Amino acid sequence: MKLFCTLAFYVIVNLIVNPCLQAKSEQNTDSLQTVYVFEMMDDIDPRMNRKVRMAMEDAERKNAALIIVHMDTYGGAVNDADEIRTLFLESDIPIVSFIDKDAASAGALISIACDSIYMAKGGSIGAATVVMGDTGEAAPDKYQSYMRSMMRSTAEATGRDPKIAEAMVDEDLEVEGVSKAGEVITFSVSEAIENGFCEGEVGSIEEVVARFGFKDFKIHEYEPSLSEDIISIFLNPAVSGFLILVIFAGIYFEIQTPGIGFPLAASAIAVVLYFIPYYLTGLASNWEMVLFIVGIILLAVEIFVVPGFGVFGILGIICILGGLTMGMLPNEQFDFTFVSSGKLFSALLTVILAATVATVLIFTLTPKINQWESFSRISLADTQQKSEGYTSSFYSAELLGKEGFSYTRLMPSGKVIIEDEQYDAYSRGEFIDKGEKIKVISTEGTSLRVRKVEG
Repeated sequence: MKLFCTLAFYVIVNLIVNPCLQAKSEQNTDSLQTVYVFEMMDDIDPRMNRKVRMAMEDAERKNAALIIVHMDTYGGAVNDADEIRTLFLESDIPIVSFIDKDAASAGALISIACDSIYMAKGGSIGAATVVMGDTGEAAPDKYQSYMRSMMRSTAEATGRDPKIAEAMVDEDLEVEGVSKAGEVITFSVSEAIENGFCEGEVGSIEEVVARFGFKDFKIHEYEPSLSEDIISIFLNPAVSGFLILVIFAGIYFEIQTPGIGFPLAASAIAVVLYFIPYYLTGLASNWEMVLFIVGIILLAVEIFVVPGFGVFGILGIICILGGLTMGMLPNEQFDFTFVSSGKLFSALLTVILAATVATVLIFTLTPKINQWESFSRISLADTQQKSEGYTSSFYSAELLGKEGFSYTRLMPSGKVIIEDEQYDAYSRGEFIDKGEKIKVISTEGTSLRVRKVEG
């Protein structure tokens, strides 16, 4: 009887009481207002653009009552800032910019697009003049005009003084009682409060929330998903360099050992892993991937259609390297005006260094690769010696020692002409250009084995 009562009590607790308590707990949690927080503490670029989009979508899924942007940035790309400010202006959820400590240039534009602005002690907002990526000098007037227009229209949409917002870009614009001609407006905390570009000075996220009168709330901070973490790994220059190495090595070994398929598959996978993360973050565009593919096609034409290292081969290599390099750089329809020389140098260094290492490894490891046990599992590396009883001769032994010339490029296989007759042939591993003098060194097998005759 005691055992029966114990079992009955266990069933009641687990099947009735616990679910009720859990439901009540969930109900209490759901009754809390969600305050969604994400950081903008880096350059405004395609990666930040993607992060903001992901955070905004997550905030909507969580039915956030308020979004707080924890900001500290000196600005960045105008086009990405424009897309972010449009997202903020169209949001149904109130958005607050908590400036801790700087919101300069594109950061000022994004902050003005928010419904409210709060600033930490020592914070500043303004200095929105568009500058060139590598020199820091003011960009041409067409860019300034575009930025002035965005600042003005954004301020109008959020109930702030559009003339002051415009003067944050244009140093020639004078605002009576605020700024003089010849200086770009940058507000301190007190100045921003006085001129309606800040609702108050605060010291923390919790103080911002308190200003809205929220009593029962929970703060949810944006956390990148697993897929976003994986993408960030592949954006690392070291990983990108390794993938470039695999791309070049895979193409080379597939040409050297046609039919295996593994090197080509490895190269194709490396291409996908290289371009997709840059494409998803908005760095790589369609034209850059097309440029890379065109480079592969030109290289294939050079190798298989018009043998001999010439125009197609050079153009192919340029297109491949160009596609890989440009894919790492932010641009707007081939406009690299705001790409700094540092970023360009970093991208070029990554691609060229990886290509150089790939070339060195290819010529260093090629003679030894057949000795690897793992490689022997996917290719036939053993030889059947004549001394062991194996014989296979498709051609007459009289051809041994004969001389002729290469009819096509041998890489290492191709066609040769001997005494006005065309034969299949292959070299000892080296490339032999079209028209080079050759000598037959073996007639065994279905192709003649030849070497280049020097002089």
